[in-house]
Amino acid sequence: MSDTSLRDTIKAAMKAAMRAKEKERLGTIRLILAEFKRIEVDERIEIEDDRAIVVLDKMLKQRRDSATQFTDAGREELAAQENLEIGFIQEFLPTQLSEEELIEMVDAAIAASDASGMQAMGPVMGQLKPQLQGRADIGAVSQMVKSRLVG
Repeated sequence: MSDTSLRDTIKAAMKAAMRAKEKERLGTIRLILAEFKRIEVDERIEIEDDRAIVVLDKMLKQRRDSATQFTDAGREELAAQENLEIGFIQEFLPTQLSEEELIEMVDAAIAASDASGMQAMGPVMGQLKPQLQGRADIGAVSQMVKSRLVG
């Protein structure tokens, strides 16, 4: 991996967004950096890349949930704003895994698990989560694991 931290990459993107006058993108990047700063102040740490990915992943999940709620409530303009922010946040995450890669990883984790049926859900997700952080929607993977264990 390069010497540039994820935080530095995001700061550079913020400067580029300022120069390009990309108001929405700039607002989202500022939210990301504010969250990093909050964690650093609260926990008295300097945020590392792996922790930053967890934070970005959490921000994505929050926006997906909000977008779904807004869509269900018929508030398309608010859902569109959440989806726009999702796109900006995803720029800083590792490349998303394909459906085939996810199925392969899920099947391998199920095969490696001692348990069977729904008892395997916890161990399988425990094995998958660190590998998938920032690279897949954990909720969707959870549904995939559940359907494979039951089905």
